[in-house]
Amino acid sequence: MFVLSSGQGLPQLGELALAIVLSAAIGLERELRFKNAGLRTHALVGLGSALFMLVGKYGFYDVLGEHVSLDPSRVAAQVVSGIGFIGGGLIFVRRDAVRGLTTAAVVWVTAAIGMACGAGLPVLAVAVTAGHFLVILGLNLVSRRLPPGGDNASYLRLVYVDGTGTLRDALVACTRRGFAVTEVAAERAIHGDIADLGRADGRERAEPGPPGGRTVSVTLGLRGTGSITDLTAELSELPSVLAVNSGDGVDHD
Repeated sequence: MFVLSSGQGLPQLGELALAIVLSAAIGLERELRFKNAGLRTHALVGLGSALFMLVGKYGFYDVLGEHVSLDPSRVAAQVVSGIGFIGGGLIFVRRDAVRGLTTAAVVWVTAAIGMACGAGLPVLAVAVTAGHFLVILGLNLVSRRLPPGGDNASYLRLVYVDGTGTLRDALVACTRRGFAVTEVAAERAIHGDIADLGRADGRERAEPGPPGGRTVSVTLGLRGTGSITDLTAELSELPSVLAVNSGDGVDHD
């Protein structure tokens, strides 16, 4: 059964395993950022793409003959176009705000990594996986250090105690600081102590949330010429606000 010429040997199983590992690593990063496509989606995309490549390479050997010729690249071409359906389902447009572009692009890159694994190009697959983390994590730090423009899109992730009217107060503060609110997206309801929220790159209140209490996480899309730093500082002083995280860029997914 496990014969190299049939495409069912240990090398092919190793290529599938590598595709799962690399795709799962990318999916884990998306999962930790609470994106729509997470660990399982990326692992399946990478595994499926690798299998499609193997099918294109070995799946038609039994029909080859004097009058039959095959083009293995045709299967790969269909994977490239077919993965666009998944990416298109991850992109959301609300008014003038677009979300999901980066996640859709990551799924596309994951498919390419899986195809590289199935094609027997492990060095390229590992290199592109490393490149993904360099772009997502490294360039994100670079973009935060760029000087602000005249009328840039910004995003604030606000975590507050539910039922206190905090969202209304936050919207008033945004308007007063010269920002137009282009998007309001509730991400999730959280129960219990959330003292660790916002500690990485935002402002956090000293006291934790109420044990067993219900908190809400909301992302505000902002556009204006005001100071996002001053707005973040003002919002962090609201009585029921537990954490405020800021980020810049049009593609906030």
